[in-house]
Amino acid sequence: MNKTEFYNELYTRYGFVTRARNCYLYTKKGVRITDCYQEGGRAILGWEGGNAFTHFKNVLCRGQVGSFICEDSPRIEKAVSSLLVSERKVFFFNSKMDAVKAGILISKDSTTIYKPWALDNNNASSADCVVIQPPLPWTDTIYILAVKSETLNSDISKLLPNQTSIPFALNTAITRAVYNLIAALQEREEKDWFIYDPVLTKYFERKGPYLRPKMPEQVYDKFILHCLDLGIAFNPNYNECSIIPFGADRGTFTGLKNAPFAF
Repeated sequence: MNKTEFYNELYTRYGFVTRARNCYLYTKKGVRITDCYQEGGRAILGWEGGNAFTHFKNVLCRGQVGSFICEDSPRIEKAVSSLLVSERKVFFFNSKMDAVKAGILISKDSTTIYKPWALDNNNASSADCVVIQPPLPWTDTIYILAVKSETLNSDISKLLPNQTSIPFALNTAITRAVYNLIAALQEREEKDWFIYDPVLTKYFERKGPYLRPKMPEQVYDKFILHCLDLGIAFNPNYNECSIIPFGADRGTFTGLKNAPFAF
């Protein structure tokens, strides 16, 4: 099931989403949906984006919405360098594939994809090229390629295919979101995720906050709709992870416990 089909199913059951806060979606019919999809991870810090959208608004209010240069040294590079604990240059792309291809062009054997709290992120700081999905809603067509400054050849950087640029206001919001992620990395840990294992591990393999389906792919759509009927939104794409909703009520998955899905 793709995202559009999934959101149509959500609308059919509950009407418009009237508000999104933390890990919850509030609907026209007065039903609160627990969001374990989180826009594929871009809303992993919450749907309000922390204070990132406040920074976005402040830049808009200053009228910095043109294509002119707005700062000498992009703050996004400082933020990403702090996240990866290594000095980085940053490039933007509109798809993960384009970002990965560009990374491989620079360093074929040292390109990786970063996921917050994933156990295999241990090599991200040492990798020459790291692809990062911004932890901010409303950035579903933006990917960051973070390249070690010492690795980057200036001639190659000018030839990277399919680079894109983003408005300064959005760049500012993403920068703040990266700093928010750095803070959240110190606050969230295993104890925040394993408390839901008694219900969820029947259906998913969990690694950190990430949930990978155990069931056969051919029944996954039925499972997604079953859970949506219970007010729980999992990732509709079988090949992508769902995410444990940080800060959710302990009884969030009681409905699924009482009405289990058979597969």
